[in-house]
Amino acid sequence: MPMSDVLVQNLADEAVLLNLESEAYFGLDAIGTRIFTLLQEKDSIAAVHQQLLQEYDVDSERLQQDLLSLIEQLVEHGLVQVI
Repeated sequence: MPMSDVLVQNLADEAVLLNLESEAYFGLDAIGTRIFTLLQEKDSIAAVHQQLLQEYDVDSERLQQDLLSLIEQLVEHGLVQVI
């Protein structure tokens, strides 16, 4: 889930996330933006994974690796927290 001190600005299919406390920002492409949106809507990473499998023609294992990698980067930048 996004941190409370993170500003999100959507730009067409992309998004820019700004941590207001650290002033760190992070850009997301269209797929990253979709993942970020689903992280806000779904109750688990597994649910996000399942939704993305339905939306994209992608190998499940590859998707899992990419999803976890993006989440790791977002956590490192203080943009989301995993509960």
